Amino acid sequence: MKKLFIKTYGCQMNVYDSDRMSDALAASGYEATTEINDADLVVLNTCHIREKAAEKVYSELGRLRILRKSQEAKGKKMMIGIAGCVAQAEGEEIMRRAPVVDLVFGPQSYHKLPELVGRAANEKVVETDFPAEDKFEHLPKAKRETTIARGLTSFLTVQEGCDKFCSFCVVPYTRGAEVSRPIAQVVAEAQNLVDGGVKEITLLGQNVNAYHGLDEKGNSKGLADLIYRLADIKGLDRLRYTTSHPRDMDDALIEAHRDLDMLMPYLHLPVQAGSDKILKSMNRQHTAKEYMDLIDRIRTARPDLALSGDFIVGFPGETEEDFEATMQLVKDVHYAAAYSFKYSTRPGTPGAEMDEQVPEDVKYERLQRLQELLNAQQKEFNQSCVGQTFPVLFEKKGRDEGQIVGRSPYLQPVQVDADLSLIGTIQQVSMHDTGKFSLFGKIVT
Repeated sequence: MKKLFIKTYGCQMNVYDSDRMSDALAASGYEATTEINDADLVVLNTCHIREKAAEKVYSELGRLRILRKSQEAKGKKMMIGIAGCVAQAEGEEIMRRAPVVDLVFGPQSYHKLPELVGRAANEKVVETDFPAEDKFEHLPKAKRETTIARGLTSFLTVQEGCDKFCSFCVVPYTRGAEVSRPIAQVVAEAQNLVDGGVKEITLLGQNVNAYHGLDEKGNSKGLADLIYRLADIKGLDRLRYTTSHPRDMDDALIEAHRDLDMLMPYLHLPVQAGSDKILKSMNRQHTAKEYMDLIDRIRTARPDLALSGDFIVGFPGETEEDFEATMQLVKDVHYAAAYSFKYSTRPGTPGAEMDEQVPEDVKYERLQRLQELLNAQQKEFNQSCVGQTFPVLFEKKGRDEGQIVGRSPYLQPVQVDADLSLIGTIQQVSMHDTGKFSLFGKIVT
């Protein structure tokens, strides 16, 4: 068996895509390894969302160039490939700047990976075209290699691409238009994951609640319909989904949160800013009030639901008044967790060409204020859990002897002193203390 090493950057979609690559290459004689020095093929599965993402890839390639040279001195050949969104965006530029690379391929090309690797043995290969066929056509329809250890929780991509064209984001250009997998295909893969021991599945998509997959009769169904179908799988205990767009949060999905206990009461619903002026400039296609009204409807349906979000500070044209509107929205919503970033330009996006770019020192200062508020809210939410009892899915051993760790319905790590035999089970746990990001509890007998 040849050895395959994949380094994954970025979001959960990339984690899932790395699994797809491993599965595609397994039939060609490649076995995954965690030791890069053993690898015959190294793939960097890249993300283009964060600041200086491409430069981080080139820095890693510099280290790989040295490693490959030392391997060649021992008579071992190492092939290097670049996948993901940086590959899609940079294409031939990667080959020009980093001759050590043998293969560049975008997210639309994973099903052709064995063929591309074969070609790369004799020539440099760049494959970043968007195919006309269904992106998911070449995924396994009713079978997945369950002998590969996926753990107790797993990601499952149900939707790819984005039609929203937020002015700060490269995803529509690197992942293409919104496409959803057929319901039967998703259900079959979920069943296979459960048969392999998975108890919790997180449905993934760039705009996962924009899901509109065809059922067996050719009818288009939304994410709520898919969730109800998955809820019938015996042995599947928990469902989550991410990432959502406020525009696609429909009544049926809100009602699913009301009706299904297995749909976890934790929702990632990014807003990005609290100023209507900035939201319009970002092309978010909703106002702050519309977002707040949506939050009210969701919380009415599921009062115990906790929210997380995404925020960008320092978007072009953002004034102190605009930033204070974001701070006020955060105070009004009260998030359990959130991700916040300074705005950074992405070549090819409308935001990169906008006037009134905010100085870096102003962006930094505003980000510090926002993160201080968000961290305080997360700490307060965690402290509010003390004294409550939650079902916890235990996943692994803890750092200390006799300790096991699981996840609450709100994704918090939960640590308890208990026997290792409880790993893989869901237990009721009474919370008695908090750490920086985790909870400590005792199993209720």
